[in-house]
Amino acid sequence: MGFWEQYGQGIIGIIIILAVIAAALIGYRILKSRLQKKMDDQQHLVNQHKVPTSILVLEKRKDKITNANIPKSVIEHIPKVYKIKKVPIVKAKIGHQVIDLLCDEDVFDKLPVRKTVRVDLAGIFIAAVKQGKK
Repeated sequence: MGFWEQYGQGIIGIIIILAVIAAALIGYRILKSRLQKKMDDQQHLVNQHKVPTSILVLEKRKDKITNANIPKSVIEHIPKVYKIKKVPIVKAKIGHQVIDLLCDEDVFDKLPVRKTVRVDLAGIFIAAVKQGKK
């Protein structure tokens, strides 16, 4: 019995497994670069439209976006992933209006409850918390 007859099927199996792993890694890299490009575009858009504002934080919670008091037209443009999972929601008073706002995890952790805070707002998204006096 020769080498090929004894180990041929095992070598072919290993080659197929390595090809599948390589294809998965290439697909992951392509998907990661596309998602990174989308995130960069969104961050650029947020940076263009952010406005420094003073808000009174009434309540912080993590909840589904469909349970928040956010207009349906805004909810339609949010990706499906964020409709399923819980996101940080801040109920804040801006002027005379009480509004539900969205934010990132790090901004959510920095916001104090029942205090007036200077923030950068981009629509209904809290982009950053500003330090210092009002």
